Amino acid sequence: MGWITEDLIRRNAEHNDCVIFSLEELSLHQQEIERLEHIDKWCRDLKILYLQNNLIGKIENVSKLKKLEYLNLALNNIEKIENLEGCEELAKLDLTVNFIGELSSIKNLQHNIHLKELFLMGNPCASFDHYREFVVATLPQLKWLDGKEIEPSERIKALQDYSVIEPQIREQEKDHCLKRAKLKEEAQRKHQEEDKNEDKRSNAGFDGRWYTDINATLSSLESKDHLQAPDTEEHNTKKLDNSEDDLEFWNKPCLFTPESRLETLRHMEKQRKKQEKLSEKKKKVKPPRTLITEDGKALNVNEPKIDFSLKDNEKQIILDLAVYRYMDTSLIDVDVQPTYVRVMIKGKLVLPAEVKPDSSSAKRSQTTGHLVICMPKVGEVITGGQRAFKSMKTTSDRSREQTNTSYSTGF
Repeated sequence: MGWITEDLIRRNAEHNDCVIFSLEELSLHQQEIERLEHIDKWCRDLKILYLQNNLIGKIENVSKLKKLEYLNLALNNIEKIENLEGCEELAKLDLTVNFIGELSSIKNLQHNIHLKELFLMGNPCASFDHYREFVVATLPQLKWLDGKEIEPSERIKALQDYSVIEPQIREQEKDHCLKRAKLKEEAQRKHQEEDKNEDKRSNAGFDGRWYTDINATLSSLESKDHLQAPDTEEHNTKKLDNSEDDLEFWNKPCLFTPESRLETLRHMEKQRKKQEKLSEKKKKVKPPRTLITEDGKALNVNEPKIDFSLKDNEKQIILDLAVYRYMDTSLIDVDVQPTYVRVMIKGKLVLPAEVKPDSSSAKRSQTTGHLVICMPKVGEVITGGQRAFKSMKTTSDRSREQTNTSYSTGF
């Protein structure tokens, strides 16, 4: 069910910089709205209001919209014209394809002296005998009815025949009301039965069925243990059942009534919820990242896919990381251990030989931004910093010699 909320109105008021109190035009069509509310308090300057293709069952809470000129309530569940007396400037009213059977309720529009256009086609009342004549005679201010202009001669004749037409309209209204009462009662009974069936399903036994003998239940379950299908097969079966139920619902013939429209909405909401549950089950929880195995072995992980090269010469191991050129060096944390190095942008890289953490150095190139880490091997002595930068200058050449080794990183 859709509700008219302040957030919904603001989202549809972008043409007015999302300011709602001064809105002159508002479109809330196809929002599954079931009740008309709040608009007369929040948007009193409205001149045009589109509410077509919703599930609104009653015209209400619009009487304070004094400046409203056009109201579109086509394709809703309205059964009676009411509560529009306060819309003093109303000039056009569209009630196409609703469920208005009480045609005499158009008398409530006699106070809307500026009303020029009215649309009632597609309503039960539009099929009444002398429908047009009755409306033309009842609303003298009207100029157009159902898109057709009202001629002066047509109005004169309708006024002359009004005393004969009105009783006939009343009789047809009475017949329609009796039919609607039966349909409402039937729909209510059907809804109650569905609720009971739903309760039975939710309160059934843990295998989804009812039993009177608990021993029989347990024995039957035990006997079926070896025949139980795997989870995937059960999931596919449920999915098939759901699709069959959905197909059955859409193929089932039904009358076009407010109740059937509401039932369709509820069914669609149910299906949507089922789909959401299925999609949640499909989502796999991401396993925690493993950097060191249980036996203490470090693993190579290069999560951000940053280019690097690892060169092993006689005296030291040089790791050249192509970190982002304009990244702040304070965001990089280097931790050199005897058997691996962890670069915390942020992760660790397994080394091919043991190094001296205390004698290691980390520098960044001022031209490329690459991070160059020089780590003396155990038993070797580093000769100086110049050699490290010599290697750094040939980084592009060494990149061709990249191995499959990678490092773990994150932000």
